[in-house]
Amino acid sequence: MEGRRRKALLFTLCFLLSSLPSLSSLPAFQTLIPTSHSLPSASPSSFQPESESLIGSETGSGSDSESSITLNLDHIDALSTNRTPQELFASRLQRDSRRVKSIATLAARIPRRNATHAPRPGGFSSSVVSGLSQGSGEYFTRLGVGTPARYVYMVLDTGSDIVWLQCAPCRRCYSQSDPIFDPRKSRTYSTIPCSSPLCRRLDSAGCNTRRRTCLYQVSYGDGSFTVGDFATETLTFRRNRVKGVAVGCGHDNEGLFVGAAGLLGLGKGRLSFPGQTGRRFNQKFSYCLVDRSASSKPSSVVFGNGAVSRTAKFTPLLSNPKLDTFYYVELLGISVGGTRVPGVAASLFKLDQIGNGGVIIDSGTSVTRLVRPAYIAMRDAFRIGAKSLKRAPDYSLFDTCFDLSHQNEVKVPTVVLHFRGADVSLPATNYLIPVDTNGKFCFAFAGTMSGLSIIGNIQQQGFRVVYDLMGSRVGFAPRGCA
Repeated sequence: MEGRRRKALLFTLCFLLSSLPSLSSLPAFQTLIPTSHSLPSASPSSFQPESESLIGSETGSGSDSESSITLNLDHIDALSTNRTPQELFASRLQRDSRRVKSIATLAARIPRRNATHAPRPGGFSSSVVSGLSQGSGEYFTRLGVGTPARYVYMVLDTGSDIVWLQCAPCRRCYSQSDPIFDPRKSRTYSTIPCSSPLCRRLDSAGCNTRRRTCLYQVSYGDGSFTVGDFATETLTFRRNRVKGVAVGCGHDNEGLFVGAAGLLGLGKGRLSFPGQTGRRFNQKFSYCLVDRSASSKPSSVVFGNGAVSRTAKFTPLLSNPKLDTFYYVELLGISVGGTRVPGVAASLFKLDQIGNGGVIIDSGTSVTRLVRPAYIAMRDAFRIGAKSLKRAPDYSLFDTCFDLSHQNEVKVPTVVLHFRGADVSLPATNYLIPVDTNGKFCFAFAGTMSGLSIIGNIQQQGFRVVYDLMGSRVGFAPRGCA
């Protein structure tokens, strides 16, 4: 009888093991060539003068029915001058720390949103704090505003829900690269009435009682803000016009994105650019962010059906009951060196019923943050796998660094993120990155005491990250920047 039980138990165990996803096919190591990667410098913007030729024109050849639009993206460092690669990287990490802190604060404190908010007469009695800190956007593009189109730089951000830019006349405006947009010179600019459903969608709406027009206000986590008229306007992307986009026309702006004119929000909310243009672009967009330490190619963003890559592996989007801005996904575990890390359990990343915890994909965060227990387990597994590499002192938020100077190539443990339905195998350059000009490389993950984990843009490099809002899913296509 005992022998039969053992046989039955053994059979059951073998069956369960055979039904699990096989990790034996995952390679344990991959090659990193340190000499081919260095700290990115403030390279010039990739945008060509062809966009500028449209300034002041009617863009009469523009189309309102294009199913897809592709735009170049540049990193915000391209707007910086006279700064060394080391200074730019240090500044990036400072921005990153502020952004992560403010996202965590936002996710923890914001109450469940109501469907609509009546505008307050005469202005604002309180402000909605977005939580995102000054200069938090990392990538920008160039687009036309108004008719005739005036071209400006706009930061793209998946962590923001509103489209806004600085407008003349300015009570207070920060320095930007282009002339400030003047709505009085645009034939397609139209203010929004206080009674409009668009106005009621704002989290904090005001009403100009004299003109009966809608006002918007967004306050950021560091005390910066933008205040002005809420209006509809035509945006032009490479001669393709998108009419009637609700935008904040900020006449009073402080701090924020120095160099860029404003922000093109790509969040999940209804007033973000994808939320407003769902019918035009079928609620689809994607981007591919190049590794700037090894490539001079521009990054890109695609809106419309062309955004969906046939090679993408998709994971379902999750809904947060108290916050609809961020893109939540389900992370089930992580493999290092071809082996699932035992201490990285799916329960550590769970989004609970009241909207706490979870994992988001974010374009504006650089370094991936994992809840502390998961990070420690992953880091320790990586250290064991990389024990042949010469260790170096910690750097900033990085506690696992190596001296790879004079090394032509090294073998490093592989890292795979296991999302529900999608195993994402990271290139070595997405998690072992240069932090100085002397050959020091660090493991580009960090722990967080917040319950919220964030997949940052360093780990997204080289993938076409597809946001299919109609299908409620996010996809990852490797080698997607070609």
